[in-house]
Amino acid sequence: DEMMELASQGAKVLQIRSVELAMNHNVPIRVRSTFSDDPGTLVRSEVDTIEKLVVRGVSHNKNEVKITLRKVPDQPGIAARVFSTLARAQINVDVIVQNTSLDGHTDLSFTVGQADRVQTEDLVRTIGTEIGAQDFEIDDSIAKVSIVGVGMRAHSGVAAEMFETLHQAGVNIKMITTSEIKVTCVIEREYTEKAVQALHSAFALDG
Repeated sequence: DEMMELASQGAKVLQIRSVELAMNHNVPIRVRSTFSDDPGTLVRSEVDTIEKLVVRGVSHNKNEVKITLRKVPDQPGIAARVFSTLARAQINVDVIVQNTSLDGHTDLSFTVGQADRVQTEDLVRTIGTEIGAQDFEIDDSIAKVSIVGVGMRAHSGVAAEMFETLHQAGVNIKMITTSEIKVTCVIEREYTEKAVQALHSAFALDG
């Protein structure tokens, strides 16, 4: 589960499909260098001792853009129309944030991969007009940083510690998404390395 999340959030060690196949068939994976005799890392099914590690790893992804539809009518079915259109074009949407309604309108933001930017821009321009959005913006200066660990299921305050760590490092958070074993923050791309290093230190992964 942890390796699936890390692979999907930008870790470049293993291709996500290989992890999925291994998990489905309960096949352990040995990841090691061809240039040394180091035993490397064993990826396998969860065991009880893993629960002792709250955060197992930190990953980042610089290859995404943020799309924001401004002043979208706050009505039932609007989000469905936007994301159904993108789904039919086989565009994978990641982080989604909808702001609180104000005067019957709201802002809708989401991230997609850089490779889908041009097609997404064309579709959003069309669908934005159809649903009555005032305008849309594209921010291509973002990155995602994620912490992953099955131990997060049993420990509170992990997300708060991540947010405080980024605050202390002077890194502003633009968007947040969470799952049972993952917390992802969208930040300015120029602060990616700084954020990753700070999180490694905060969760004792830099030893």
